[in-house]
Amino acid sequence: MAAIFSAAAPARGQGATDSQSFEIIERGRYLATAGDCVACHTAPGGKPYAGGLALETPFGKLVGANITPDRETGIGAWTDDQFVQAMQEGIAPRGHLYPAMPYPAFTKVSRADLLAIRAFLNTLEPVKNPIEPNQLPFPFNIRASMLAWNALNFTPGEFKPDPGKPAEWNRGAYLVEGLGHCGTCHTPKTILGGDKNADSLQGAVLQSWFAPDITNAMHKGLGGWSQEDIVQYLKTGANQFTIASGPMADAITNSTSKLSDPDLKAIATYLKDMPSNANTTPVPVAADDKRMVAGQAIYKDTCNACHLDSGAGTSHLFPTLAGSAVVQSDNPTTLIRVVLQGTQGVATAAAPTAPAMPSFAWRLNDEQVASLLTYVRNSWGNAAAPVSAADVKTLRESLASAE
Repeated sequence: MAAIFSAAAPARGQGATDSQSFEIIERGRYLATAGDCVACHTAPGGKPYAGGLALETPFGKLVGANITPDRETGIGAWTDDQFVQAMQEGIAPRGHLYPAMPYPAFTKVSRADLLAIRAFLNTLEPVKNPIEPNQLPFPFNIRASMLAWNALNFTPGEFKPDPGKPAEWNRGAYLVEGLGHCGTCHTPKTILGGDKNADSLQGAVLQSWFAPDITNAMHKGLGGWSQEDIVQYLKTGANQFTIASGPMADAITNSTSKLSDPDLKAIATYLKDMPSNANTTPVPVAADDKRMVAGQAIYKDTCNACHLDSGAGTSHLFPTLAGSAVVQSDNPTTLIRVVLQGTQGVATAAAPTAPAMPSFAWRLNDEQVASLLTYVRNSWGNAAAPVSAADVKTLRESLASAE
């Protein structure tokens, strides 16, 4: 795989012949995979990249656009300059885009790489599928409002390598901050939906999941993982600590499992160098607390067959709970959701088992779920804030209303 830092980008309006070359198209295919473009631009049961997937945001519903080369309903009539402007500046022929299309990250991607992606998209089957992406309520449906949002939250500009860092680190930074747009899910957001850059990659709630801290923090980040652990997780969906599920399972299936080993190593190198401002460890809930006593009984009756009395789980099959950064996250949303809904682990070519956890919503009430998770989050050396029954109730109702 050629380096993403392209040596020479075509001049504006040039490069049409080169864009048809097999090398450029295949490079674009790889880059589109690195960007996981198919995830947001493919509806369930729909044609790839033809749009129609509804994305729930705190401000309402947006729908992934048709990015096949259909000239009427896709992007076939766009010029290269218009495509690059949409990706780097968030401005499409229809007007300003919303940051659910992560142009705040894609702005870092080089023009040459974006044109390679465009060359790949041009080879797709044109699909006539009219989409109205903007289904937000007033006043958020006014695209011009993004002028103010951009002024507050968006800094355009291609990625600039840090000359003080090695090439592998810079490659990882380019992928994580740019095409991989990891911060779109893993960076906390302001009330306006902008990134809290001071807390970059330190975890955020998204569509009733908590995307965990992926800095090198010891307690709730990747501090206990080696670079090899990160590579294995991104490549296979599982490692000695955990198994991917939910949105991350989709990202691994569609994107990271298909990346080259050098690129995965570069990502791991960059993430292991990411500092965290989370310097304090919570005091664990006392073992004789009534929630811990009740939670231990529920755990022994419900969980220890798979996760064991020690919380050690079974490597690559049932996640480790003892010392787990996800378990000890500040926000327990994902843990509550997994207990209530169950989950299916990711299946990849390298790890095809895809173990599952059943739902316990039918068996455990809100107080019992809260006690169980408080016990799990404060046993075997873990330490995290207790889970409240009110939080369980809120998420249970939210999940039920979404069905």
